[in-house]
Amino acid sequence: MLTERLELRAFLPEEAEELLELRLANREFLAPLEPVRSDSYLTLAGQRTEILQSEKGRVRDQAYVYAIRLRENGQLLGRAALTGIARGPFQNASLGYFLDRTHNGHGYMTEAARGIVELAFTKHRLHRVQAGVMPRNAASLRVLEKAGFRREGLAERYLKINGVWEDHILFGITIEDWKGKEEENDVR
Repeated sequence: MLTERLELRAFLPEEAEELLELRLANREFLAPLEPVRSDSYLTLAGQRTEILQSEKGRVRDQAYVYAIRLRENGQLLGRAALTGIARGPFQNASLGYFLDRTHNGHGYMTEAARGIVELAFTKHRLHRVQAGVMPRNAASLRVLEKAGFRREGLAERYLKINGVWEDHILFGITIEDWKGKEEENDVR
């Protein structure tokens, strides 16, 4: 998918080295925001495995992982994923993402989140997308709000992040919310 400034697409196996470089460059920056990873995760083999697992998730309709790239030069800026896909009466996925620290503050993640939500509702036929953010992660809170998500509540000790059980503010958006925002934008 192309947005105004970005390309969102599945990772290719040959992009493992590039993904590893991005992960290593952002290791310290992301550590307070992510689960503790094994040493093998931040290796070329670990990133190859990550890409292969994401491909299996796509084939099984369980997860969709996207590279976030600049349209102008193809530079890899980050990753966004719809995971934990539930079908049946729920039709839901969880959104997770990260962006290279040098590209924060330019609206790229908001643009990517909007694109992923569009893919969730149009291509993947989901009804709802949810996300959780630690209360101290102000930048990510803004991304979700700007992307049209609504705050749904606080989940105490929701995820183990950097070795600590952290509270998360839960957000959600449904296809009805998204269509309403789209219609609002068309009127303007």
